[in-house]
This record gives sequence, C-alpha cells and structure tokens, in this order.
Amino acid sequence: MEIIHSLSSYIHTEKTVVTIGTFDGVHIGHQKIIDQVVKTAKKSGMKAVLLTFFPHPRMVLQQNVSIELINTIDERAELLSKTGLDYLIIHPFSLEFSRLMALDFVRKILVNQLNTSKLIIGYDHHFGKNREGNLEQLTEYSHLYNFDVEEIPVQDINEVAVSSTKIRKALSEKNIKTANKYLGYNFMLSGNVVNGRQLGGEIGFPTANLNVKEAYKLIPKIGVYVVKSQIEKDIVYGMMNIGFRPTLEGTHQTIEVHFFDFNNDLYGQNLTIEVLYFLRDEQKFDSIEQLISQLKEDKKTALNYLQNNL
Repeated sequence: MEIIHSLSSYIHTEKTVVTIGTFDGVHIGHQKIIDQVVKTAKKSGMKAVLLTFFPHPRMVLQQNVSIELINTIDERAELLSKTGLDYLIIHPFSLEFSRLMALDFVRKILVNQLNTSKLIIGYDHHFGKNREGNLEQLTEYSHLYNFDVEEIPVQDINEVAVSSTKIRKALSEKNIKTANKYLGYNFMLSGNVVNGRQLGGEIGFPTANLNVKEAYKLIPKIGVYVVKSQIEKDIVYGMMNIGFRPTLEGTHQTIEVHFFDFNNDLYGQNLTIEVLYFLRDEQKFDSIEQLISQLKEDKKTALNYLQNNL
C-alpha cells in the first residue's frame, strides 16, 4: 500500500474503486466496507483507494470541543496497510477544504483527481460543505460523470452492531473485551519510553514509562490492565497502570508498564502496547508495603488471566 499525504500528490491515472471517511478505529464495520472496495478493485482490474483526512474534521470545525480518537494517524495507517488497499490518501483537512461544495468535491476530487470508476460508501454518508452531499446527490452526479455508487446497506453494517462511538464507550467503561471484539484487534497505545522516577525498580516492579505524544489519542480510564507488546522479535506480557500513583504522591497522570520476566533497558524506544483486560481501579495504599503486596496479587491475577485466555 502506498501512502500519499495530499490529493495533489496523487498523480496516478488508473481507474479506481474509492471509499471515503475518517475510519477511526478501522473496526470490523469499517473492515466490511474496505473489504468490498478491495474485492471489487481486484475483480475489475482497478486500484483500491481509501481517502481519509487529518486532522479529523471536528478538530478543525469544532476547535472548542475536545476530541478523543481510537487511533493516532500512524496507527490508522498501519492498520489500513494490512487490508489490501493499493493507495491510502491522507489529505490535510482545513477550513478552506471544508467549504468545497458537494458538486465540486465530486468533479474535482472523485472524477478529475482519482479517476473514480466506483465509489463504495457506508450508509448515511455525507460530504462537501456543511455535509450537504448525500447518496441521492452522489447517484445523480454519478450518472453525470459516469461512475458507479454502491452503498453498503444499513443491515449489513448492523450485522456486526459496531461503531466508533460504541468502542469509545466500551473503553470509557473499562470493558476491554467488548472494545477489542468490535475492533477486531486489541486496542493499542503507542509512544516513546521516557525516564520516570525509577521507583518501580526499587520496589521490585520496574516499569517502562510510556509517553503518548498525540493529545487527541483516547487513553483508557485510570486503572490497572493486562497488556502485551512486541519488543524486537519477542512477544512480552505485563501489566499497565494508568493513573496518578497516589501512594507515591504522584502529581500527574502517567502510563507505566511492568513486563513479566523482562528487564531490558527500553529508554528511548517506541513501543506499542496492546490492552487485553482490565484488572482493577487505581488505589491509594497506606504504605509502600501494602502497594507491593497488591502488585504481587495483580501479577498473579494477570498471569492467571493469560494462562486461561491465550
């Protein structure tokens, strides 16, 4: 899959099968649409193209409203690279772009830029200025500009009963099992390992402190989780604490991962942490000894979970 970072950089002339959207989460509902795009393109000898946008349109149009996304743009691109698409176009979304009328969007982008032969969209798709474009207009324009439009029926999407909103809700309720089921993969956090206070090592639980630099990335609720990661060629398991470390008088939220049977130096490395299971809420203990005792219990519970679920 070739990643192209602006529509103006797309210079290919092949006929294409196209889908458009933000695809936050690249969940199993999204995968159904993308799979149809890829299959149709291969069957017709055309190229499969996904057009998405960054920043997310709401970041530009509703700057006073905070937004949490399931994926960073890099995570989204990595997930999409596994779907069989030929081209992923990540176009910069701006106020100027948001003012593009629906007809101009179809003529300038779908027809002139992407050479669209078929457009495949999810149900209730809107596009163009003020989201004025809809399926009825797309169908009208498709006759005018000689391309086909296919809408994935609502019942087909509802078969999997999933949406990005439902996934965010599941994560906010620490229901990791449901979120991962809807995603079709394990929810992930990606970031650099940075220096911490190194107190974990002193109490027998050394941790990698993860810095997720993207402010828009959804972080699961405060608590302790079972996780896994690939470090070089090895799959390693551990437990992750998201919170303020109240027993240690923490002043800001941190993401700390203790890997089982692993104590290599990870400072400066970029890690992707897959979240598997919620263990418990963060607690404040009366002493370090009580904290250590609880961490030992957490490890036992985590290892028991892994033994029964891998």
